[in-house]
Amino acid sequence: MTDLLFLPNYSILLIAITLSFFGVVTTILIQDANKIDRRYFLIFFILLGCSSLAQMVCEFSKSALLSQVTLFISSLLSSTVMVPLISYMLHCAGKKWRTNPFFITAIVLWAVYFILLIVTQFTKIIYYYTPDNEYHRGPLYPLLLLPVALFMLLNVICLFINRNALTRRQRIAFLTYLLIPLVCLLLQIVFYGVLLIAFGATMAVFYMLVCFLIEQSEKSIRRAEENALQQASIQVLQMRPHFICNTMMSIYYLIPQDAEKAQQVTLDFTTYLRNNFTAIAAPDTIPFEKELEHTRAFLSVEMVRHENQLFVDFDTPYTDFRLPPLTIQPIVENAVVHGVSPDLEPLHISIKTEKTDDGVEIVIRDNGGGFTEINEDVPHTALKNITERLKRQCDGTITIDSSADGTTVKLFIPQKE
Repeated sequence: MTDLLFLPNYSILLIAITLSFFGVVTTILIQDANKIDRRYFLIFFILLGCSSLAQMVCEFSKSALLSQVTLFISSLLSSTVMVPLISYMLHCAGKKWRTNPFFITAIVLWAVYFILLIVTQFTKIIYYYTPDNEYHRGPLYPLLLLPVALFMLLNVICLFINRNALTRRQRIAFLTYLLIPLVCLLLQIVFYGVLLIAFGATMAVFYMLVCFLIEQSEKSIRRAEENALQQASIQVLQMRPHFICNTMMSIYYLIPQDAEKAQQVTLDFTTYLRNNFTAIAAPDTIPFEKELEHTRAFLSVEMVRHENQLFVDFDTPYTDFRLPPLTIQPIVENAVVHGVSPDLEPLHISIKTEKTDDGVEIVIRDNGGGFTEINEDVPHTALKNITERLKRQCDGTITIDSSADGTTVKLFIPQKE
């Protein structure tokens, strides 16, 4: 390296290493970030930081062997970044990246580049160092650049194909990462000897991190707004006046006939009301046991009101999970409202939980006359409301199978190890 380039290259590499360090620290300190996103950015910054450090040692080394080893390390690490980059792009686009053709092609290109680097260490056909520590390019040096060029082209094609699955800010972030190193490469060709590629790649990843933080902030704001709207929508829902009146009248007539039973109904009704008010104020998911208690209290009251017309079976061995409040009880209430009648057969409801490999399944069955569209007058039974809260708060799903013989409602809540 000439004395003229010593200070610029030293400054450029030092800035790249410093940015990588701050990128690692910032990524670790992010509290609300998804673990997968944090893992990717840690990989990016660690690889680029170590690559810049190895390049700095290479450029200022006096030993030909040390220069060759550190150049190998720097080239390998900088090329490795392209593999997690394309998998992260696919992840953001909602694709299964492990089996995606783009990711597999990236692995193949990286393997080719790695083999070329290995060959380079034992031949002079691509590049080599003389015993006096002078760097020279061999006749096949452009061959080493081919996998890198194909890497960049692959990322551009992947970004173009998956553009609709990415947010606008994500598209800009990935495009920036592809363009800045390319511009730095062109500048480095024009101004031979100035080390700009590692600096440009680190700057691009840091910009990606900034975009990611802004995206996370906007998501948090949207989530808070959605929760506020959700709470408002839940509060708008009113308990059926006739349900309250009928329950109170049932207690009134039970007192002279069976005081002990009247006490139990009063206790169950109080539990139902308390859980109902608690659910309105709950900002997040609640333990399943809490929702089950709410459902039991409601059904206990209804079983007294509809004696010999309503029967319930609970099979819930697995309860160690959370779900949005007012999820099970509204579905059960809808079954009771539309399935209990003197003109119909007694209604049988079963509630079952089962642990699966990747989550928990809740199955609610009844032998009523089939699913009836939820009525606005029925409390807390807006199916759309339940579906949206289940999806947003725990990434759950709901399916309904209805026929003349009854209705089966299945809820699935994924659980991560």
